[in-house]
Amino acid sequence: MFTIDFLEREHAEIAKVVDRVEDECIDIVNGKEINESFFRDIVKYIRIYADATHHKKEEDILFQYMMDQLGAVAEKLIRSGMLTEHQMARYYVMELEEHLNKFEERKSDKSKIQIISNAMSYVNLLRVHIEKENGVVYPFGEKNLSEEILNKIDKEMKSRIEIEKSGEVERVKLLKRIFD
Repeated sequence: MFTIDFLEREHAEIAKVVDRVEDECIDIVNGKEINESFFRDIVKYIRIYADATHHKKEEDILFQYMMDQLGAVAEKLIRSGMLTEHQMARYYVMELEEHLNKFEERKSDKSKIQIISNAMSYVNLLRVHIEKENGVVYPFGEKNLSEEILNKIDKEMKSRIEIEKSGEVERVKLLKRIFD
């Protein structure tokens, strides 16, 4: 299915960013100074691409159809699982940004440990989250939604992706900064 293949490709990119965040946190533990611009780029990437782009496609299209079409099991899986985890991810990013701001004002160890803590909480959450979506949620939807609904989902997804293409150049520039 086009939608699931596309979402899984986005997961692969997000997973690479998550790995890069972990590497940066390890470097800090080993004595490297906090690279504020790196973490600001991470916050921007997560908010614009992992959340407002990727998670929104899941929430607005695939997950909505699953909840509408597949009943209580899908409702519980999506609302109590995936949407809750999306909110947790947003919280970790909000806290990361708050402590980056505090660190910018006063280079305290407390802010430094909070930056690492919230960044790693996001890393750990996203790894498990991606695994659940790829291994459980997406296959459940693909197996149980009708062919007609799957085709509707693909059509809506393609339309959304077309709209998102305007941000592609900025996403690539941001990724380049993150990985340089």
